[in-house]
Amino acid sequence: MSKSKVQAPKFQVAFFLPKYWLVWLGIGILYFISWMPLIVQNQIGKLLGKVLAILAKKRVHIAKRNFELCFPEKSEEEIKAMLKEHISLAGIALLETGMGWWWPDWRVKLNGKIEGYEHIEAILAKGKGVFALAIHNMSLEMGCRIAGLRYPSVALYRKHNNALMEYIQYHGRARSNKYMIHKRNAKGLLKALNEGEVGFYFPDQDYGRAQSEFVPFFAVDQVATTKGTLLFAKRANCETVFIMSMRTSSGYVVKVLPSLNHFPSGDDKLDITRINKQVEDLVRTAPTQYLWMHKRFKTRPNEDDPSLY
Repeated sequence: MSKSKVQAPKFQVAFFLPKYWLVWLGIGILYFISWMPLIVQNQIGKLLGKVLAILAKKRVHIAKRNFELCFPEKSEEEIKAMLKEHISLAGIALLETGMGWWWPDWRVKLNGKIEGYEHIEAILAKGKGVFALAIHNMSLEMGCRIAGLRYPSVALYRKHNNALMEYIQYHGRARSNKYMIHKRNAKGLLKALNEGEVGFYFPDQDYGRAQSEFVPFFAVDQVATTKGTLLFAKRANCETVFIMSMRTSSGYVVKVLPSLNHFPSGDDKLDITRINKQVEDLVRTAPTQYLWMHKRFKTRPNEDDPSLY
C-alpha cells in the first residue's frame, strides 16, 4: 500500500482491558440506537442536545457568539431560537455518526439522496480529479456515506487519540472512502487528484495566521481563511466543486454544485474571498445545521487585536 495512505488499524487484544470498558459501553449504546427507527433516533438526539446544553456551556457560548457575529441583523430572540435549534441538531449529530458508520447500504439509500452528481461525473469523464470543497455541516458523517455510495472518495484523515476509538472510527469512515490520507499529507492528496480521484477538503476552518488570508466571512471583515485550498486547485489536474450535506424532514440530501469557473484566477485574495462567499451562501440555506461550536474567528488580523470571544 502506498505510504500516502493511512494504514488500517488492526484489532488488539488489549481492547478488552478495563481502560477501554467505558468506550465499549458508549459505542455499544450508540450502535444499539443506530438500529432504531429514524424518528426515534431524532427524539433521542434532541434529548442529548438538552444534556449538551448543560455539560458543554462553553461550546454553547461560542455558538451563540458566532450567531451574533454572523447575523447582526437578527434580534436577540431570533438568535436564541437559532441557538436552541442548533443545540438540538448537535445532539442528533452525535447519533448521525453511528448511522454513517454502521447503517447498511439499503438503509442509507432509503434515507439519503444526492443531487447534482452529474457535475462530478462530467469532471471525471475529462480524466481530471474532483477537488470537492465540503462545509462543516453537522450531518457530515451521513453526507460522506451517501456520497461514497455513488463514488468512493479520498479524504484527509485525523487519527483519534484513543486506540479503540481510532479502530472504530477508521473502519466506520472507510465504508464511504476509497482510502484516507493523513491530514498533513498534502502530497498524498495532490497525487490522488492527479490520478483522477474525488478528493474532499474543508476550506472553512481557522488554521492559524501563517497559512491564511484575511478576507470577509458573513459580517466579519477580516477572517483567517486557509490558503491550502489554492495549493491543491493550482497544482493538481482537477476541477473544483462545492458539496454540502443537509438534514431534511424526510432524511438527508447531499448537494453538489457545478464546477467553479475560472478558478483559480491568479488573484489569491480574490479567489479565497470567493470561496468564503460560497461557503456563506451554502450555510445560509440551513444556518442552524452548520458547526458553529468552534472558534471560527479565533485568529485576529493583528496579534494584539482583542478576541471576538
